[in-house]
Amino acid sequence: MSRGAAAAGTKGGKKKTYVIDCSKPVDDKIMEIATLEKFLMERIKVGGKTGALGDSVTITRDRNKITVTVDSSFSKRYLKYLTKKYLKKHSVRDYLRVIASNKDRNVYELRYFNIAEQEEDEEE
Repeated sequence: MSRGAAAAGTKGGKKKTYVIDCSKPVDDKIMEIATLEKFLMERIKVGGKTGALGDSVTITRDRNKITVTVDSSFSKRYLKYLTKKYLKKHSVRDYLRVIASNKDRNVYELRYFNIAEQEEDEEE
């Protein structure tokens, strides 16, 4: 088996799916999910170039969730980083946080900081 054949066999690797659940802030009209989808499309780097998603990354929106399907060379931390960057750009990073919400850790959820509990702890 030649090197070219081995490389071609591994190139079609597994596809991974990550979901960003934005239901709480979208329902409260704090953010628009379409702007997050556009931000991700513009900022995700593939092969060192931004905006050139090609066949390796697909982004779809379904009501309050964004689904990102990628090949195996994509880091889920990068997706979390970009989501945080979006929140900072729109000045809601002080109120929202990005949390991996399920056992498989492939679903990120935008949740509010629980400020009421923090204030009670400070009073005691």
